[in-house]
Amino acid sequence: MNVYRDSRLPILFYGVPSGCSFGSIVALEWLGRPYQLCRIEMPEIVSSEHYKRINAVGETPTMRTAAGDFISESLAILNHIGAQDLDRGLTFAQGTPAFDRFNQVLAYLNTSLFDAYSPFWYAVEHDLDAPQKKALTDYGRAKVLKAHADLEAMLGDRPWLLGEQRTLADAYFIGIARWNEYHRVVDRQDYPNLQRLYDQLEADPAVVFAHAIERREAAEGTGGFVGEIALDEVLEQLPRVRDVIEVPSIAPVLWA
Repeated sequence: MNVYRDSRLPILFYGVPSGCSFGSIVALEWLGRPYQLCRIEMPEIVSSEHYKRINAVGETPTMRTAAGDFISESLAILNHIGAQDLDRGLTFAQGTPAFDRFNQVLAYLNTSLFDAYSPFWYAVEHDLDAPQKKALTDYGRAKVLKAHADLEAMLGDRPWLLGEQRTLADAYFIGIARWNEYHRVVDRQDYPNLQRLYDQLEADPAVVFAHAIERREAAEGTGGFVGEIALDEVLEQLPRVRDVIEVPSIAPVLWA
């Protein structure tokens, strides 16, 4: 769907299938401000020289902000999104104890839960013999089990990861937690607190929307989604966008 064009609109470059950029789509829906999406097929397009003009390391997500800057890595993107409207409570003011706690949880999800599934994705994407695959997935299974046990204890009986209010940590969580539906590493019923959070998020309209976007099904957003834009069209805009913000090079800024 290509319904609107404005070089000042944020664009999220999201990876399919099952990219961790899912959480950033949910975050943008919760924010409620106008934005566009750019679909990046993995591994074909994400590793192409065309896309590397957007993200030099060939990964998703990346976001082009309203100012024309490019941000990569989910943690950086989610912090940028949340800071656009602190009154929504999706994150907290930097320098506060609440913000430190938010960053701690977000970092745990990235370094522990996300990383725990990496061996399984590697095993899917590479040609390994049986002993190699078993060693890799056994290692990954131990990491997934530990991450689930840790998160189960961290969540307790609270409704959301940070307590009484929904934050972008929950958006990131659902984007990663759904990977278990594909790899079937654990039975989430063994972790009732996490199962409760997972079910609650799966019923959220923004999560339903993000699933539909990935599947190319009819998707009705409740936020500010105004349509998709093709990668080629974004690349055509790059010189104009960089001129507007007076950056001498058209090469995007990459935040590692």
